[in-house]
Amino acid sequence: MIPKEILKALRKIEITSSRLANEQQLSGNYKSAILGQGLAFQEVRPYQAGDDVRTIDWNVSARMNEAFIKVFSEEREMTVMLIVDVSKSELFGSTAMSKRRLATEVAALCAFSAISHNDRVGLIATSDVVEKLVPPQKGKKHGMRVLREILELEPQRRGTDLRPGLETLMHVAKRRTIAFLISDFMTEGYERTLALASARHDIIPIFLTDPRDLELPNVGLAHFEDLETGEDIVIDTSSKKVREAIRASVLASRQRQLQGFRKLGLDTVTVSTAEPYFRPLRDLFARRAKKVSR
Repeated sequence: MIPKEILKALRKIEITSSRLANEQQLSGNYKSAILGQGLAFQEVRPYQAGDDVRTIDWNVSARMNEAFIKVFSEEREMTVMLIVDVSKSELFGSTAMSKRRLATEVAALCAFSAISHNDRVGLIATSDVVEKLVPPQKGKKHGMRVLREILELEPQRRGTDLRPGLETLMHVAKRRTIAFLISDFMTEGYERTLALASARHDIIPIFLTDPRDLELPNVGLAHFEDLETGEDIVIDTSSKKVREAIRASVLASRQRQLQGFRKLGLDTVTVSTAEPYFRPLRDLFARRAKKVSR
C-alpha cells in the first residue's frame, strides 16, 4: 500500500511534469537535442546537388573518383537513464523545497519528456552505493513507476559517491545512452569514472543548489548536523570571516566541478531549490538543439 502523502506528491508531480514536458519550447528542443544524438550510419551514396558537404565521405570519394556522402538514419528509440543522487545531503533545503524534492521533479520532467517522444527511461538511484536500479522501458505507466521509486526510496547509506552509479550505467547500457546525472555534487573522486562513462554515453550533469549552500544566516553560534556523517558541527555564524570562508570554499568546489564538466565537453545546467527549474532545463535543451543542428 502506497502512503497517501506519496500518492498525493506523485499525482502533483505527474501533472506538473506532464504539462511542462509538452510545452512547445521544451518538447521541440528535447526532440532535437536528444534524438539528434541518436543517428545511426546507414549507407554511402553519390553526392547530389543540395546535399550537405559536411557529410561527404572523403575516403570513399577518393577511391571512387567522385563525391559520395554518408547517409544516417535516426534511431527509432533512445534510452534515457536518470542517475539520481539520493544521499542524505539531498534532504537539505532552506526553502519550501529540499534538494531531494527538486531532484525528483527534475527527474520527472526529464522522464516525461522522454516518454512523450517514445523513448525508454530507466533509473539508477545512488548514495555511495547503488540503492535502486530500474531497467529502462517505455510508457507513462513505467514513467510513473520510476517517479514512485524515487519518492518512496529510503536509502540504506548516508554518503555520496557517484562512481557506483556511473559504473552501473557502463555495465547495463550496451548502446549509447543519454544519462541525466542529478546531484549536488558534494563529493570528489568520481572524475575518472565520469570521463570513462562520458566517452561511451551522453552524460548531462544537473547541478542541484540551495541558497544556504553559499549564504549562512547570521545567528551566532549554531549547531549543524552533517547529514551524511551524522557529525554535529558548531559554527560561529556571527563571524563575517567564517561566513566568507565557507562561501569561498563552496564556490571553489563548485567551480572545480563545472570546469571538470567543461573539460569533458559535457552540457550541464544548474538548478536551485529557490527558483523554477523549467527555464534552465528549457535553455539547456535549446543549447543542445542548436549544437546538433550545426
